[in-house]
Amino acid sequence: MAKICPELSHTFGEYLIIPGYSSTECISENVCLKAPAVRFKKGEEPAITLRIPLVSAIMQSVSDNTMAVALAREGGMSFIYASQTIEKEAEMVSKVKGYKAGYVQSDSNLKADMTLDDVLKLKEKTGHSTMAVTEDGTGNSRLVGIVTERDYRISRMSLSDPISKFMTPFERLVTAPDGTTLSEANDIIWEHKLNSLPIISDGNKLKYFVFRKDYEEHKENQDSLLDEEKRYMVGAGINTRDYTERVPALIEAGADILCIDSSEGFSEWQKLTLDWVKSQYGDKARIGAGNVVDKEGFRFLANAGADFIKVGIGGGSICITREQKGIGRGQATSLIEVCGERDKYFEETGIYIPICSDGGIVHDYHMTLALAMGADFIMLGRYFSRFDESPTNKLMINGSYVKEYWGEGSNRARNWQRYDMGDGSGGLTFEEGVDSYVPYAGALKDNVLRSLSKVRSTMCNCGCLDIRELHKNAKLTLVSGTSIVEGGAHDVILKESRAGRVE
Repeated sequence: MAKICPELSHTFGEYLIIPGYSSTECISENVCLKAPAVRFKKGEEPAITLRIPLVSAIMQSVSDNTMAVALAREGGMSFIYASQTIEKEAEMVSKVKGYKAGYVQSDSNLKADMTLDDVLKLKEKTGHSTMAVTEDGTGNSRLVGIVTERDYRISRMSLSDPISKFMTPFERLVTAPDGTTLSEANDIIWEHKLNSLPIISDGNKLKYFVFRKDYEEHKENQDSLLDEEKRYMVGAGINTRDYTERVPALIEAGADILCIDSSEGFSEWQKLTLDWVKSQYGDKARIGAGNVVDKEGFRFLANAGADFIKVGIGGGSICITREQKGIGRGQATSLIEVCGERDKYFEETGIYIPICSDGGIVHDYHMTLALAMGADFIMLGRYFSRFDESPTNKLMINGSYVKEYWGEGSNRARNWQRYDMGDGSGGLTFEEGVDSYVPYAGALKDNVLRSLSKVRSTMCNCGCLDIRELHKNAKLTLVSGTSIVEGGAHDVILKESRAGRVE
């Protein structure tokens, strides 16, 4: 007969954290949320360290280059979705790597013989009011001028007027040479009362813009996740089918870390993928794998060379794998078992492999629970899909703003590679994800700051000033259904303003 696991499979919502002793040092500003992203040996530092323990999911409705830049500014990392052509995914990675902190590659470009109508259409498409006019209409050719909202008045001009007639020509622009530091660029911006400063190379070729608002934002984001060249760091998803073509393109584009995007990772397909990547690139390519839900799955991927391992099957808000196939496990139980095995592996080998908790996060406090249970960082889909920076449409439904959100196993995504079992069918025979809406929540920065302030506060209640201390010292307790009710507002009449709030 089948092997039966005697313990119940639990979710985050069935646990609470018991406070521990907190000293006067335990204040939020002293809490460090740095987390290793890749395996490392005892006594050494990981090659990649996250500044905050949050990464965005490998999903069409979550992680594109816009999300990647926004999250890297806050210290986390996005994994660009793999369910697109190799060329498009590599292009997204390149766009992220084109952002040096404070420096912006132009993606709103025109030619001088285009018209005011083209300007307005491009502004509607990108939302950008500063547009480069270049020799060939690309963002890295000879700069011939700039168009901003101050250069035209729609009511007094014809839509057919050529850009050359009203743009600010190169001769009247204030520019700076490639190699200008951000501090120097900011001094020029203030001295000449500019909103933007073009950075140019030999032959007056456009390299970057430095914007007044971006410089100020850069000063506020000292914890941005940057590589050695001060570029934002970004991850990229791959599958176990076209990796021999996709991986080289992503590495060439500058991806800092890869991750196999699969619904289930205890598979020879993942070992073959890991073997190939490591044989071709060695430690120059960092790659995560998963997903698994038990210690056997962890050991398999650890021995196969995974640089981090994702935990979770069927716990995502748009995932219906459990009801469709009957496989999976409660996220809390999965995480506790796998992280325990990770610690044993570290004791035996001296190699620490970070664990990424993927799925099951409903409330902000679940993030702290996941970390307390042993996760090093957390992959989130629904959470990030609600923000301005996600790639989906914002809609008004029944009087409230929402954003679209769909699973990679839905018919909309058609990501059959993620669920392919090697039968060569090349398509989805049934759905493992749904197409849905999530409440719109505004800007990523505001929400991440609020969520992590709760994490820091809870860690202080536990007397823990970093995630490693939380792993060692946190005390967790299972709770009954009655105590969950007791933990919320009860036996009172809520005011409408409070009852209508959505966290």
